[in-house]
Amino acid sequence: MRTRAITVGSALGGLILLLLMVLAPVASARATGVPDVAAALKQGPVYVDPGAADQLSTADASALATKIKDADKPLFVAVLPANAQFPPENLLRNVRTQTGITGLYAIRLGDGFDAGADRSVMSNAAVDNLVTSVKQPGVDAATELNNFVDQALPTMRGSAPASWGTASGDSGVPVAGLVTLGAVVVAGGAGAYAVVRRNRLRKEAEERAALDRLRVVVDEDITAFGEELERLDFHPAEAGADDAMRGDYERALDSYDTAKSRMGAVTRPHEVREVTQALEDGRFSLAVLAARREHRPLPERRPPCFFDPRHGPSVTDRSWIPAGGAAREVPVCAADAARLDDGQDPQARTVDTDGGRRPYWEAGPAYGPWAGGYFGGGILPGLLVGTMLGSMLSTPAYASEYGGGDFQDFQGGDFSGADFNPGDFGGGDFGGGDFGGGGGFDGGGGF
Repeated sequence: MRTRAITVGSALGGLILLLLMVLAPVASARATGVPDVAAALKQGPVYVDPGAADQLSTADASALATKIKDADKPLFVAVLPANAQFPPENLLRNVRTQTGITGLYAIRLGDGFDAGADRSVMSNAAVDNLVTSVKQPGVDAATELNNFVDQALPTMRGSAPASWGTASGDSGVPVAGLVTLGAVVVAGGAGAYAVVRRNRLRKEAEERAALDRLRVVVDEDITAFGEELERLDFHPAEAGADDAMRGDYERALDSYDTAKSRMGAVTRPHEVREVTQALEDGRFSLAVLAARREHRPLPERRPPCFFDPRHGPSVTDRSWIPAGGAAREVPVCAADAARLDDGQDPQARTVDTDGGRRPYWEAGPAYGPWAGGYFGGGILPGLLVGTMLGSMLSTPAYASEYGGGDFQDFQGGDFSGADFNPGDFGGGDFGGGDFGGGGGFDGGGGF
């Protein structure tokens, strides 16, 4: 019995010693300044400096990093102590410069908070509005950062950097900030990993199912466009053909080839948007070519027919009321305009759903990227407001699962998140953050 006790005690002592050896470098590590922050953010979305470990727990940092990585967005968060290693002046710009990755950067410096973004990711107005909305006197770091991230993810553009690795990798929290890693692993790391893994597998399964449905619809669109090219029966050397016609035809062919190649390379649902955008460009080129051949005035660039983009560019707008919704103006082709004027239903594009074939605006969120490529971010939410698909486009879940953050160029009356001009709204003191550097990277040359 005594021998067994000694053996067990020795094994336990060895395990503790090993754990202390692993944690010793972590606990003693000290950041030397912005270069260490930048190096850490290249490896993951959240960095907690050892000197600020009391502000954000390891569990909270890991959960925040997982949320950002699952959304596949370039959002960088740093929690730093207010000391001489991190002078507040130009801190945001310096972190962005040394990290070298386009994105949205948020820094909690002591009790202060500020953020900044590249223009391609989020506008200055949106950043300022987000910072102002989450800053509350006495709020703790976990609450402030989670509020910021939750509001930012649905409206920002771009994808997570490849240097973060795949979603199946680590949580994205740098080692230098995990001063309590051993305790978390012993107490509940396995359970937390199981939850994260289960959520990740669910998301991957949903994305695969969504992409399978999208492939069917987009392949139909590509085939239909190829048939339009054949029906046109244009030959660059035919009598009456000029350079302008040949240019239109070449652009249409390029769009067709682009759509096919991009669809062949698609791995995520949101990538489909580039495919349908290429098809929309090609159909407009065909419409211009047809007008030149028939000596008609060239058409203006308009969105495709709302009811079915395969109908080609719209020629006018008509009032339309979806089931259970309110009236709105939608772009329509000549044939659907005539049907509506006669009191008939338009020829709507239907897609597969769990309940059978339905118009795409009554289908699930998977068809958002498909529609977005045709109509663009600015016009789409207004067209779909009050429909099933429209209600999904503005949710954080859609942004995370299907790339809904792409639909951020909203106009008056539409869902815009934080992306509005405070001068047009009135009220509030949009004066930047609590520390130097300002609420954006656009000043002083920008990126």
